[in-house]
Amino acid sequence: QVQLVESGGGLVQAGGSLRLSCAVSGSTFSRYGIDWYRQAPGKQRELVARISSAASTTYADSVKGRFTISRDNAKNTVYLQMNSLKPEDTAIYYCNLPTYGSWGQGTQVTVSS
Repeated sequence: QVQLVESGGGLVQAGGSLRLSCAVSGSTFSRYGIDWYRQAPGKQRELVARISSAASTTYADSVKGRFTISRDNAKNTVYLQMNSLKPEDTAIYYCNLPTYGSWGQGTQVTVSS
């Protein structure tokens, strides 16, 4: 059974930074790509960033140049470094392992203006 656990969310002022972590257990972590999604109140869940097993990355246009996704295979963890945060980045952030269709419980990020 694959489990994903997010952490690192919180309240930050606009222009600040946060680093989210997604710890993955129950799979051969290095073989799989991992996605970060977010869902703001009243909006659909959207893909924020993706990292492949080979560590290639893609980003939503809204976060390019501000967010960086990375992985540490030794720790079975994927990170999302978020810089220059804006109020519109406020959402619950989820990590996802598409191969298994597994989701974490989410971590709240709130950016105040």
